[in-house]
Amino acid sequence: MSMDIKQIQDLIKFVAKSGVNEVSIEEQDFKITIKTNQEPTYVTASIPTVAPAPLPTAAPVAPVAEPVVPAAAAPTANEEANFITIKSPMIGTFYRSPGPDKPVFVNVGDEITPGKVLCIIEAMKLFNEIESEVSGKIVKILVNDAQPVEYDQPLFLVDPR
Repeated sequence: MSMDIKQIQDLIKFVAKSGVNEVSIEEQDFKITIKTNQEPTYVTASIPTVAPAPLPTAAPVAPVAEPVVPAAAAPTANEEANFITIKSPMIGTFYRSPGPDKPVFVNVGDEITPGKVLCIIEAMKLFNEIESEVSGKIVKILVNDAQPVEYDQPLFLVDPR
């Protein structure tokens, strides 16, 4: 039995989502080892390592094709200092709504209170509702729907009221 490229890509995605450091599979005619580090692995990962501390909140959602984004994001970082950042409590896949044909939990401009469901993070086929711990207004949603997220990755910016 050998794995095709699709199976290998699926396995890599699974390992990245699961949070394990290393997976090895050995069969008679092949061997595959997938190692991950626990740092977020984005195509734009070189930007956060050299950027000032506030910038990584904007970097993961920046399109790869726009190298101008880090410079443009710097002035907004100062404005964002007054906002509360709601971060992901786990590794998984971010969903804005409870289902494909259901309305989103929150939009930019929505008022939130503690206990309000903001999103779902799916990890290992478990759907975890993420509730707000703060009151305020959603200023920015930092992650796209169905995008993988890392532990402690910023998800929302909230203007506290």
